[in-house]
Amino acid sequence: MRTLVAIPVYNEEKYLSGVLTRVREQGHDILVIDDGSTDATPAILAKERGIALIRQPRNVGYGHSIRASFAYAVHERYDLLVTMDCDEQHEPGEIPLFLAAADRGDADIVSGSRYMSVVAGNDTPPPDRRRINHLITAEINDRLAAAMGLELTDAFCGFKAHRVEALARLDLSENGYAFPMQLWAQAAAAKLRVRELPVKLIYNDLSRTFGGMLDDPDRRLAHYRAVLHRELVRLRRHLPAIALAGLEARPACDRGEDRRACGCS
Repeated sequence: MRTLVAIPVYNEEKYLSGVLTRVREQGHDILVIDDGSTDATPAILAKERGIALIRQPRNVGYGHSIRASFAYAVHERYDLLVTMDCDEQHEPGEIPLFLAAADRGDADIVSGSRYMSVVAGNDTPPPDRRRINHLITAEINDRLAAAMGLELTDAFCGFKAHRVEALARLDLSENGYAFPMQLWAQAAAAKLRVRELPVKLIYNDLSRTFGGMLDDPDRRLAHYRAVLHRELVRLRRHLPAIALAGLEARPACDRGEDRRACGCS
């Protein structure tokens, strides 16, 4: 199977060279999506050989970078796409585990989970991140587990293997960190097969921030919920009733309001 490893980066001069070296050892094609880095990242990438590069002139967002990797994998007709971060929170040595899980043929998305089981040497995550992950994961399970056929243990881990044929069935538009909310809703609506794989929980830099309003945990949680609920309502015809429990049954555009209010534009 042709496999592509996609790595979104934004100001990763500290880790970039080391991560690329270790990913190269796995022997797969590599795509780097530079999301408008302003540090030495572009200069480092200019010296790298044997990788594909998408360079955004300005910072657009994590979700935009992942969507770019999806589009590239579909266009170049890869069989599998592995997505991973560049801050050394994802171990390149675990890539074969994802590929082995995907090769079993019973999953369209193999999603890493830092909370599925206890892994030796796990770090302790920042309390607000663990709390938000727990709350959002629980809500996704309440609403979508019946459609997906499993309960997630980690809704936010970006370490994944995707069957590219299945990605072509999604229509994703979220640019920011709330991207997983749209992904899980669409995966459920499209009846994609999802499996989880335990991975090590690593936090090298506890000072990292989300930026802007998302640095406030309560506003971040509210934003994630708003994106999730908007997508559930938009996909209401393809989801079980429990997915819409307690939500307005019609999106804003169906009520004669601005289509931008519900993300349908």
